[in-house]
Amino acid sequence: MRVKNLLSTLLLLTSIQFFAFSQVNAPLPYGPIPNEHQMRWQQMEYYAFVHLSVNTYTDMAWGKGDEDPEIFNPEDLDCRQWARICKEAGMKGIIITAKHHSGFCLWPSKYTDYSVKNAPWRDGKGDLVREMADACKEYGLKFGVYLSPWDRNHADYGKPEYITYFRNQLSELLTNYGEVFEVWFDGANGGSGFYGGANETRTIDRNTYYDWKNTYQFVRTLQPNIVIWNDGGDRADLRWVGTESGYVGETNWSLLNATGDVPEQMLRYGLENGDTWVPGEVNTSIRPEWFYHEKEDTKVKTLPQLMDIYYNSIGRNGALLLNFPIMPNGLIHASDEKVVLEFAHAIKKAFSVDLAKRSKAEASHVRGNDQRFGADKALDQNNETYWTTDDEVKTASLTMHFTQPISFNRFLIQEYILLGQRVKSFKVEVFTNGAWKEIAKETTIGYKRILRFHTVQATKLRLTITDSKSCPLISNIEIYNAPQILAPPSIVREQSGDVRMIPADFESQLYYTLDGSNPTIKSDKYTEPIKTGDGKLVVKCIAYDPVTKNSTPVFEEKFDIARKHWKIIGTADKNAYNMLDGNVHSQWYQDRNQKMPVDLVIDLGKVENVSGFKYLPDQNWWAGGIITNYSFFVSPDGREWKLVDGGEFANIKNNPLWQSKSFAPVKTRYIKLQALGNTQHDNEVGYAEIDIITE
Repeated sequence: MRVKNLLSTLLLLTSIQFFAFSQVNAPLPYGPIPNEHQMRWQQMEYYAFVHLSVNTYTDMAWGKGDEDPEIFNPEDLDCRQWARICKEAGMKGIIITAKHHSGFCLWPSKYTDYSVKNAPWRDGKGDLVREMADACKEYGLKFGVYLSPWDRNHADYGKPEYITYFRNQLSELLTNYGEVFEVWFDGANGGSGFYGGANETRTIDRNTYYDWKNTYQFVRTLQPNIVIWNDGGDRADLRWVGTESGYVGETNWSLLNATGDVPEQMLRYGLENGDTWVPGEVNTSIRPEWFYHEKEDTKVKTLPQLMDIYYNSIGRNGALLLNFPIMPNGLIHASDEKVVLEFAHAIKKAFSVDLAKRSKAEASHVRGNDQRFGADKALDQNNETYWTTDDEVKTASLTMHFTQPISFNRFLIQEYILLGQRVKSFKVEVFTNGAWKEIAKETTIGYKRILRFHTVQATKLRLTITDSKSCPLISNIEIYNAPQILAPPSIVREQSGDVRMIPADFESQLYYTLDGSNPTIKSDKYTEPIKTGDGKLVVKCIAYDPVTKNSTPVFEEKFDIARKHWKIIGTADKNAYNMLDGNVHSQWYQDRNQKMPVDLVIDLGKVENVSGFKYLPDQNWWAGGIITNYSFFVSPDGREWKLVDGGEFANIKNNPLWQSKSFAPVKTRYIKLQALGNTQHDNEVGYAEIDIITE
């Protein structure tokens, strides 16, 4: 018995020893890696912003800080409606704009009178932040807060005393409302404001003024599991991606350096060799602006636009923060609700059937030939397993074999980022008609990358990692055949007055009306530019797919009077007429030798009843010459001028969309837009389009 036991023990020890020597170690982390809070945030993928403040009632992009709290009265406010919509839309949380730049607080802060406690809403006894936190808890959503560092109301802004006030507000928000998953600090800092009645311009150094290092430490003491978003100062947990239009770069590293300024261009892409994990959050609004404006009720992003944002944010290693501008009555508009629920349904439908399940995979190289790291681990729908290679192998391929030809148009891939972001480039090929065909060639992957391409039919698919910092770790591959979603065309009115339609794809047919009725496939079919008169115009159209018999919802574009008789005064540069051609992608810059203020003078050709104007800056990435402050004049003869409007284009740097300004109607033949400042604080002034609003 003793001998038998001894043999058994020896056999057991031998087998353990053999097993230990035969095991292959997992790869070590390479470069910066996410902490547990960043990882938890990344897995949320999609959540909401909500914007409501005093400027909701003044039709302003930003409040100036002197708005009377008496105007704040969202009589039908229901945070449960907001939470229900977000939950049904597939979102995982909500960030409430507790205080925007105006300084007005949506909670009864004991440190200022400029809050809901002095508004008629809830008889001055309301706490909107509390109602939002409670609604999130009821609907199983994570709760976050936005607190603007800039405060255009507070008398101490710009002084050291303000930092104490700012941190006191942080303490209220981060201790009285339960768990907070994210705190959001806006990057707009300093400028003109009420400032307790001073009514002046104040500037600060946003990198040093808020003492971000100690402010972050203070935040994390109050909320240990929080992630911090910031656009200035010391590096936060999350980064802005350099735009509010809804997309991050095709190449997107979740890395930056811990110290040093980052050019805005690099925020789009991250830094390949950055020393700190700082992933990108893509923030955009479901409407052109962040706060509600009735004039934007027809400008809600369409389903195709939202789907494009999805692929260019979540599908590019980012997270999507989508904003709802709350109406003055305190509710999300029905149009916003409708399209965001359509968006949720379309995502679910596009990714409902993973065709990768029908395949078997083989790899050109497996780490130590250990099947714990085999090709099948990329297809097992377990994000804790992965296919990888030996440390020195930085290029490798994985081939998926299908039992019969399948059709697909989406490719989803994920890295095991807990050990670092590694892949620098990859390509995807399909085996069709007896040969390999490349269908995609891309750069980074990160947490998630989703590729779109024309539908292909194949019996095999091959992923090739063409370059990697270290051995690649692929945790998940999925493929789908997403249904086509028709997109509305672009509609422009040229200077001649002609209307041109540009389809979003090659397959669809366009049908339109000019009489205000809704078009059908029995309406006029668009084949060439439409000749119109000089007056105002409403164009409605649909895109129609003759194969599937599907059509888009009706898309509408309104145009003011034609600009065919307009003349630009003071320049012989023919390119100046680019800003009248209806093409938002052409532009004109005035003489760069001029110094502010810079005048743009236009002869309208005849007297018009003008009640406003519109300005669109250069739409290219990182364009200069974007006007921030302006004066607008009118004249009957081009000599004697009358000032009819002036002010700022709020948030135009981050959101360079059409800027519309209205004033009391005035009859005039000449107009003058005077640029007083730009986003780069130099003398450059540029335009993509300029237009007027007539009575």
